Amino acid sequence: MNLLRWLAQKSGLDIRSAEYSYGEDPVLGFTSNRKHADRWVNSTCGYCSVGCGMQLGVREGKVVSVRGNPDHPVNLGKLCPKGLAEHYAIDANGRAKYPLLRKNGQLARIGWDVAIDTLVERFRKIQQKYGPESLGIVSTGQLVTEEFYALGKLVQLGFGTTNYDGNTTLCMSTAVAGYKRSFGSDGPPGAYEDLEVADVILLIGANIAENHPILCTRLEANSAKTLIVADPRVTKTAMMADVYLPVKPRSDLALINAILRILIDEELYNKEYVELHTTGFAELRASLAPYTVDYAASITGLSPELIRKTALLYGNAKAAFIGWTMGVNHSTKGTETVNAINNLALITQNIGRPGASPFSITGQCNAMGTREAGFSSGLPGYRKFESSEDREELARLWNLPVDRIPTKRGLAYPDIIEAAVSRKIRALWIIGTNPLVSFPNIDVLKHGLGNLDFLVVQDGFHPTPTTELADMVLPAAIWGEKEGTYTNSERRVSKVNAAVKPPGEARRDFDIFLAVAERLGCGKELFPGWRNPSDAFEEWRRVSTGRLCDYSGITYAALETAGGLQWPCPVGASTNPAAPRRLYTDGRFQTDDGRARLVPTQWAPFPEQPHPEFPLILNTGRTVEHWHTRTKTGGISILQRLSPRAWLEMNPVDAGKLGLKPHEHVDVISARGRVSKVELRITEIVAPGQIFLPFHFVESNANQITQSAFDPISREPNFKQCAVRVEKSSTAHA
Repeated sequence: MNLLRWLAQKSGLDIRSAEYSYGEDPVLGFTSNRKHADRWVNSTCGYCSVGCGMQLGVREGKVVSVRGNPDHPVNLGKLCPKGLAEHYAIDANGRAKYPLLRKNGQLARIGWDVAIDTLVERFRKIQQKYGPESLGIVSTGQLVTEEFYALGKLVQLGFGTTNYDGNTTLCMSTAVAGYKRSFGSDGPPGAYEDLEVADVILLIGANIAENHPILCTRLEANSAKTLIVADPRVTKTAMMADVYLPVKPRSDLALINAILRILIDEELYNKEYVELHTTGFAELRASLAPYTVDYAASITGLSPELIRKTALLYGNAKAAFIGWTMGVNHSTKGTETVNAINNLALITQNIGRPGASPFSITGQCNAMGTREAGFSSGLPGYRKFESSEDREELARLWNLPVDRIPTKRGLAYPDIIEAAVSRKIRALWIIGTNPLVSFPNIDVLKHGLGNLDFLVVQDGFHPTPTTELADMVLPAAIWGEKEGTYTNSERRVSKVNAAVKPPGEARRDFDIFLAVAERLGCGKELFPGWRNPSDAFEEWRRVSTGRLCDYSGITYAALETAGGLQWPCPVGASTNPAAPRRLYTDGRFQTDDGRARLVPTQWAPFPEQPHPEFPLILNTGRTVEHWHTRTKTGGISILQRLSPRAWLEMNPVDAGKLGLKPHEHVDVISARGRVSKVELRITEIVAPGQIFLPFHFVESNANQITQSAFDPISREPNFKQCAVRVEKSSTAHA
């Protein structure tokens, strides 16, 4: 059965429109009245990075339905279960509607003027007392690009703090760092079409069947492919594979290095391309000496024959595609693993050609937008803090003195929290994210937040675990209530439109940022004449002109017509949305000499190995019904009923040793904490010695037990592979 159709049947939703799914099924949470729309508003899904085009059905000022946009080039009318139910989030219980300020220990309603005045006054006083870097800002991957662009200017140039980052560091900074080291710039090189034309597709730690379901339609459209899936867990994606590689946790780097050695030793690499377009081949070859097939087999748990088979399939492919997500990124060796993937693509010239790409599949709907324009890990337009030329160019474009432009990035997200623990950060502004569920080793975060003098949380929902700790809550509009653009994993920019107004006194994030800038006294300087996101977009088009991520040929009108356009899209470029754009087609990269870098890498064991007290390895991940910390999906009855609580997967061998039975409630314990009363699922989906726990559920928060270990280059957390034990719960599940 078609995977997407199976998911839709599971959720009770038509894969093209939720309008037709309303019936008399109280189990699924539907009413008996069909809700027909008076008008339809085109937009783009606000969940994952696939970037599906949607149409929101509006009746009497309410969004009553959604359907896939049949003309959008990404999804051609199809939607996954989350997308088909997304409109329920707009009117879900728990929407934040009014600004709140903590008085006498309680959050009390205030007006917007008081809220903006208080925010600016408190932040400024703290900066005056402790220095400009005592203020930190943590953003999200779910604002529109115009809001990211405005926020970056406000933070870096208005408040004058460089301690600004996003929750995208928790999921995608490793891909960013790996691309920069290999190619000189961020930016996934390929296109979704590559999944349809590649003859070999290798997915590493990427369960796209549940995390990016619409991409599976691309796989299914390619009948000539050989699909190879490397994953410790037998995911739904692994079940689709022609070749499944049940690698041991965090052994993917050893696997890739062994493949590299086989291809080089047997001369299955493109010598001419390597010679003309890369540097570092001799160093790479020397670094691979330890990675014999037998050595890699001892690390990965795969047979030497299976490793060799995989290498030959990839090396003999006409066009090979490598895709990865969090299974690679969530690791202290994540950046090096991305570099190894890039090495493999480069030596075989599987880059810049149809079907051939090393392709990071992004997490959030607009993580790419903040990477391009957000002014956190780099200057807007993929410019570098360290480059005087880049700083001078931005200063000219913004009509500012060049010494206003920061010369280095500030603290990354995990380091902002550590700085709060050490009381170097004294005020924090959290925007559109819920770290009390999503941050690793949650007790460290709680300690840091408890040390702050002033905490502001800006969100579309309240209460959340994070807003409940805030000194101030600012209510923000969400998807369906504001305008702008998202950029998806294939660099396709799509339009986001408002179908209804925000509830109560909630405001667009864009309007909040402009109001703060006005009160701060920098509004006219930083945002001259701005009133709407379109003003920011027009400036961003100018700032991106000539850069790798060139938006200059993209307009709102073109996006409305085309459905979405890939960058680079300079003025005069084709606006045919069906024409895929790939990077590095000419073999020139964003480095000083135009050559890609072959980066030697070395495998190492993950930081916390199992031992007698904690003998099992924890793996964490997602389920198709929920999104991140369930701030949105937890209030949608159909999704919540389909997946109401966390569960733990354990192999029968381990369950037998512990005397555990299916559906019993168990506790999962690490050296840092405990997750209590989780329903046990005994299954061979996970291998002996490993367990799996989804991370969405605050009630069974996996981050009570994860560790404070981070990639030294990207600063992304090692969410997976911590040592735990499992015990039968002492009391029944509540």
